[in-house]
Amino acid sequence: MSDADAVETEDGEEGEAAEGEGGGKKKLSGKKLVMFIALPLLLILIGGGVGAFFLMSGGDEHAEASAEGGHGEGGEGGEGENGEGGGKGGKIVFYDLPEMLVNLNSGGKRSSYLKITVALELENAAAVKKLELIMPRVVHNFQVYLRELRLEDLKGSAGLLRLKEELLIRVQRAAGVIKVNDVLFKEMLVQ
Repeated sequence: MSDADAVETEDGEEGEAAEGEGGGKKKLSGKKLVMFIALPLLLILIGGGVGAFFLMSGGDEHAEASAEGGHGEGGEGGEGENGEGGGKGGKIVFYDLPEMLVNLNSGGKRSSYLKITVALELENAAAVKKLELIMPRVVHNFQVYLRELRLEDLKGSAGLLRLKEELLIRVQRAAGVIKVNDVLFKEMLVQ
């Protein structure tokens, strides 16, 4: 074999090796295919599905609140775009309860306090006079319930929602025939 043949043979082997490496780069293994193509596509599809879900369901809550004459973007005094009020010919009225400061049930540990100010959403202005007559009973029911709360009961949005529901039940029980639509937190401080 001459030097020219040896160079040719080495070039031929190098050429085949280069083709083998080039062919290897073109072909992806199954794991790499999943990791770099299928997984990102799956994540994009999941993200798109979640985004579409939130876009589709997000407007319904606002529409329901507006339709109920609740906390949607209605006009002043609770009157909606179509002129519907909160009750029979009346506008929704908000009545501020006095500020309440209670100590929470801490089970002998360090004392914790709750300072809370709420407003009641009433059906109409006539309900305010009736509510003022029974206000001592409403405040009493709130005080008794609030004193039995523990600090853990007030944690998170679920705790606030549960507190709101319980206060609404107690004010409706005390109010009797007076229609109280909602209990709204104006201030809440836990120390």
